[in-house]
Amino acid sequence: MNTETIEFPNRAAVSVSLEERKVPVWGGKVTIRVKVFGTGADVVYLHPAAGLVIDGFLMDLAGTHRIFAIEFPGTSADDPYAVRQFDDLHDIVLAYEEAIRQLGIERPIVIGQSFGGMLAAELASTYPTLFRRAVLLDPIGLWRDDMPVVHWNSVPAEQMPSLLFADPESEAARAFLAMPTDQESFVKTLAARVWTLGCTGSFMWPIPDRGLEKRLHRIQIPTKIIWGRDDKLVSFGYATEFQRLIADSEVEIIDDCGHIPQVEKRIETYRIVSGFLG
Repeated sequence: MNTETIEFPNRAAVSVSLEERKVPVWGGKVTIRVKVFGTGADVVYLHPAAGLVIDGFLMDLAGTHRIFAIEFPGTSADDPYAVRQFDDLHDIVLAYEEAIRQLGIERPIVIGQSFGGMLAAELASTYPTLFRRAVLLDPIGLWRDDMPVVHWNSVPAEQMPSLLFADPESEAARAFLAMPTDQESFVKTLAARVWTLGCTGSFMWPIPDRGLEKRLHRIQIPTKIIWGRDDKLVSFGYATEFQRLIADSEVEIIDDCGHIPQVEKRIETYRIVSGFLG
């Protein structure tokens, strides 16, 4: 187990004991990396399309929960081509279920954001007894022609801040979007982000709808749906759609908040999530 220091804006640097587990799946063809940290009830965290970031929200949650943060195949630095083993989203769902079973945790909570929210919903609907509670943060996975989801892989980079955040000039937004200042690190970071978005994008574009609407009724666990009212990528109108299709679900809409509530409104998001988890 390694100890890493994580820095956050306007907060003291935090040292966290972080374990990396390597879980073989897909007949041994793929190794999924899982970051494990925190103490308490088990939570599986499924990151958004841009990759895993251990942010302030997760660190807050780690005070009362043990977090299992799964890295999407192909986004781990030492195995960028793992994603090529999978043909479609169904393959990914099967591989994730294999990985979660092998972690040896009994009916954990699942939290997923955006692309990770779709994965969480797919897993919970395909395997209704895998989790005991679910939190979906601005998930994708549904489509209505009157509320088109923005194809973020085709959006010019300079437009993304205003699509991701209600206030792209806020300190939280600027810190989230910050890039290294030295050229070598900048190029490496940019290349990694582009690759990661390509890996996840293969399983959602051109339209991020793989029939999830037909399966959501299978989710029988308590589910909290959290959405930023000012989400310009995935309209908060989809919150009503998810609630309509998931029987035991509740919606929380956060004002003055865009697509990433746990970053832009970290304290409020944590309050809602921790209250729901009990």
